[in-house]
Amino acid sequence: MTLRAPPDERDLDSLRSFGVVNLDKPPGPSAHQVAAWIRDATGQDRVAHGGTLDPKVTGCLPVLLGDAARMAQVFDNAVKEYVTVLELHDQAPADIADIVAEFETDIYQKPPRKSAVKRQLRSRRIHSLGILEQGDRRLLLRVRCASGTYIRKLCHDIGLAAGTGAHMGDLRRTATGTFDDGSLSTMHDLVDALAFAADGDEAQLREIIQPAERALSHLPRVTIAPSAAREVAEGAPVYAPGVIETGPAEVGDATPEIDSQVVSVTPDGAAVCLGTLVSDPDADSGLVVELDRVLV
Repeated sequence: MTLRAPPDERDLDSLRSFGVVNLDKPPGPSAHQVAAWIRDATGQDRVAHGGTLDPKVTGCLPVLLGDAARMAQVFDNAVKEYVTVLELHDQAPADIADIVAEFETDIYQKPPRKSAVKRQLRSRRIHSLGILEQGDRRLLLRVRCASGTYIRKLCHDIGLAAGTGAHMGDLRRTATGTFDDGSLSTMHDLVDALAFAADGDEAQLREIIQPAERALSHLPRVTIAPSAAREVAEGAPVYAPGVIETGPAEVGDATPEIDSQVVSVTPDGAAVCLGTLVSDPDADSGLVVELDRVLV
């Protein structure tokens, strides 16, 4: 069995079949519609996106192509960041900044009636919440929060606390996990890049479609031997004799710990599987990584 080439040595077909696009979602279509369009444009059988965005919402929507769609779960608990307009129903009180700051904590929310998830009260963490600009009846907020937070409900609750009432105006997602708005590509960018690539100019498409390992850069790594990788490709878990070394995530400070999610890679950095670290990787024998998703 031939393993996948190193991330920086893949041809365009390999990038299309195991890549990620940091898409700037436009207003109008749903996240699902946008992902389907990218699937057809890139000629893939399957794609997955990193977190639902309503039709009117714009911004950061990582889209996983081909086999990379198997690892969409890595976005399930990714921290999200948004910029939104809070529309107050009356003039902002003098202490509005203090009122907003009180929501920088664990909050309770119930999903809206149209939500696809069960409507039950649940806790979500607001990691940071600040006012970027302020007018008489409008606030521009930056919100960094746990996945699954409803910004519309957050705006409504801030309005209640302010005694004015409020609703959410425009909303834009500026970050999903390690992806942010510093490297976004539009659908028009992708169309142009695909056309240039068809004429032999690959540079622009290689900037837009990144190796899928980019979406795993926040996970601790377990490097395994090529022989072990071939066994994993057939469904075998990772055993101690096949482990070469372990290391921290490329982005952030996550380190391999028992029961933590890890990505197993070959020595040249190609992802092999997602799994759970179940025992000391320095052991001489025994199961080390229990498989969640095989990526080869």
